[in-house]
Amino acid sequence: MNSQTRLEESSKEDADNEKDKDNAAEESESKRLLPSRSQSPTSSSSDDEDEVAFESREKIVIVDVDTPESIQNVDYVPPFSWKKLWLFTGPGFLMSIAFLDPGNLEGDLQAGAIAGYSLLWLLMWATIMGLLIQLLSARVGVATGRHLAELCREEYPSWARYVLWFMAELALIGADIQEVIGSAIAIQILSKGALPLWAGVLITASDCFFFLFLENYGVRKLEAVFAVLIATMALSFAWMFGDAKPSTNELLIGILVPRLSSKTIRQAVGVVGCVIMPHNVFLHSALVQSRKIDPKRRGRVQEALNYYSIESSIALLVSFMINLFVTTVFAKGFYGTKQANNIGLVNAGQYLQEKYGGGIFPILYIWGIGLLAAGQSSTITGTYAGQFIMGGFLNLRLKKWLRALITRSFAIVPTIIVAIVFNTSEASLDILNEWLNVLQSIQIPFALIPLLTLVSKEQIMGPFRIGPTLEKLAWTVAALVIIINGYLLLDFFVSEVKGVLFGLFICAWTAAYIAFIVYLVSRGGALPSSWFSIELSKRYSVPGS
Repeated sequence: MNSQTRLEESSKEDADNEKDKDNAAEESESKRLLPSRSQSPTSSSSDDEDEVAFESREKIVIVDVDTPESIQNVDYVPPFSWKKLWLFTGPGFLMSIAFLDPGNLEGDLQAGAIAGYSLLWLLMWATIMGLLIQLLSARVGVATGRHLAELCREEYPSWARYVLWFMAELALIGADIQEVIGSAIAIQILSKGALPLWAGVLITASDCFFFLFLENYGVRKLEAVFAVLIATMALSFAWMFGDAKPSTNELLIGILVPRLSSKTIRQAVGVVGCVIMPHNVFLHSALVQSRKIDPKRRGRVQEALNYYSIESSIALLVSFMINLFVTTVFAKGFYGTKQANNIGLVNAGQYLQEKYGGGIFPILYIWGIGLLAAGQSSTITGTYAGQFIMGGFLNLRLKKWLRALITRSFAIVPTIIVAIVFNTSEASLDILNEWLNVLQSIQIPFALIPLLTLVSKEQIMGPFRIGPTLEKLAWTVAALVIIINGYLLLDFFVSEVKGVLFGLFICAWTAAYIAFIVYLVSRGGALPSSWFSIELSKRYSVPGS
């Protein structure tokens, strides 16, 4: 009897131990959907400081009412719900800010002034291509529970990982310089020149602390601020659109009829090049993790992908309309004029004021308000992206305020130097902007190739890997974007590179650049089966199978 009792107690202890292990596993899953390779099985509470996109307590809980069908079938996808769409709304609009930053606005105004309405069709298709890339980025984040920078850290050797991180940081710094300078120009306009460019840069730099303050109140508060900034841009540029009264017929022809002339090739390349922002590809894969999704149910993961697809499509439709407003305003006002080739971000407001005058509210200040909203929102998302990129590639374990301060300094310090050096000349700022666009173009392959490689691997994505047709389409889009940006680079360097030594340096650098791209593409077919194979088999296995 005693031995039987001891046996029963022993069995009960074993069952309790198994239950404790299951609870611990669930707790670990809630903190981080997939564990880091470097994470120790005996990790303690200090793991809260591990680099993750969002901690469990920060995530928005998607409340589901379980039904017999959903309990029995892990593949069950609940019917569409407007309430759920609202809960999933946010990451796509934060992502869409990269389509509306000051660099994009400058590309829009130059395309309109030099090419008129003729490139609106290209703007539309470039936005659609950008949407495809961003949906793949979101897919990676939702299906794996990790963002692109983290995946690159796990799947590539150390030397390649550091090169990818360095390239991503360069792209982010280049984009942030444009965004901060754009904000500083807007502040200069709205202060009637009282605040110089460098002062505007310092004011814009403070948004880092504003961002940290908002984060303490939850993700939804931050998303609400971005909604206000996007609405401000939409209202400002729609107001300008109404004042300009562009031709409806020419606008529709520009959207529906593809046209391209030898005189507008450079503007066409700029329109496409501005749409794919390297840091934005990394950013979106992290932002989608702000919602808490049950990773063990394939149906719930598919549901999240469906809602994110709808939300991202709406967000990029809004961004397309804003870009359309800017392009058509400058097409109506300056296409075919002597000023067309001289318009840039610095003097655009003054040209608008001279062309359209005051009205109820001076168009110069309407432009300034829209530009300020674009610059401020994009610098905050740049801070966000910088944290994910640096933390993901390097697996930093720092407090959020310190990570934000470090990543912000990476961009702000060079931007202040640029603002002081280039403050006296509009022409020099335009030249700087061209070089920054080139810098962005150079980095594009180092975001797109890893993304497309990982999203098409079953070892990484499990049942959510993209199919052969979508894979071919995605690689075609990526190849097209890379070729177009390659043309921009070739055209720029042919016109700018002078001297034998500089030419030799560029040739050597180009050879190394192409070799690394070839390495990334070739490695795509030979990525080893990583720990993801084991994790995904556990994660998506059907109970009892």
